[in-house]
Amino acid sequence: MAASKRITLQQAAEIVKNGSSLTFSGFTIWRRPFAIVYELIRQRRTGLHLIEVNGGPQTEFLVGAGCVEIWESCWVGHELYGKYGANVSRKVGAKEIIVEDYSHAEMLFRFTAGASGAPYAVTQTALGTDIHNPEYDMLGRAGLRDGKRIAKQKYVFTEDPFFGAGAQVLVPAAKVDVAILCVQQVGEEGTVRVSGQYYSDPEVARTADITIVMAEEIVPEEYLRREADRNTIATFEVDHILECPFGAHPTGMFGRYDVDGPLLKEFYGRTRTQEGFDDFAKEWIFGHDQMSYLEKLGWPRMLNLRANTALNYSVRNKGGN
Repeated sequence: MAASKRITLQQAAEIVKNGSSLTFSGFTIWRRPFAIVYELIRQRRTGLHLIEVNGGPQTEFLVGAGCVEIWESCWVGHELYGKYGANVSRKVGAKEIIVEDYSHAEMLFRFTAGASGAPYAVTQTALGTDIHNPEYDMLGRAGLRDGKRIAKQKYVFTEDPFFGAGAQVLVPAAKVDVAILCVQQVGEEGTVRVSGQYYSDPEVARTADITIVMAEEIVPEEYLRREADRNTIATFEVDHILECPFGAHPTGMFGRYDVDGPLLKEFYGRTRTQEGFDDFAKEWIFGHDQMSYLEKLGWPRMLNLRANTALNYSVRNKGGN
């Protein structure tokens, strides 16, 4: 019998070392692995290199806490609960982090290349824009392009040699140490089943050297194999698993619970300054574990977010709050 892949929340965070490159499941305010993000902040991780198809609240929390040195992505914010990333903006202004900007499509192509073992992807996305201005190669300007975990060049222009389709841009594959996924179900051996949109989760899992899956529940593999076509990621692509109900909160988990808009709005409003972030973190992150965090939220609040199983969203929670 294969060795158990089960680990604890604390062990999951300990796998991410200072200076690790890191990526996540989900999209903007959905299925972000917040229980582990909180634990990384509690363990005071530093020097992280986030490489994301798109940013979201998890980015903002880690950046505000001083955990991040480099962020590569295309956008960060909280959708209607805070349009832009105030913490990223503040840290960039203070020259405390490096931001490397790609287009949204280019980031997805980079992960697709990484997942397939290719060194780069070919695209016409963003041609003619300032994303390809060499002045904005921030990792190059910082002297960090070593050709190992960080590509020697941000992009390379070429011409289509096959069909005469004109100018193309080559973008480097993503190289990631750890991917942390947050999903509805994972099997005892690591089979992942995502309900609803799975976004770039398969590419994220295949790109990373180590993949950790945090699930609302761990279920028997036999159950998942009854309808194998519904599964998203295979066992051999997953290194570690853990069970953590409400682990995505304050982001949402399709079919289980809605986004906690009021908490994200509170975070956005309170963390425009570092003092504001520190005060928020003292109240909501430090001095808590996952259970006491949920206790502080309170079961009336969590039950209000719980999704109706027929509709996959809460009929009690007014959207847009």
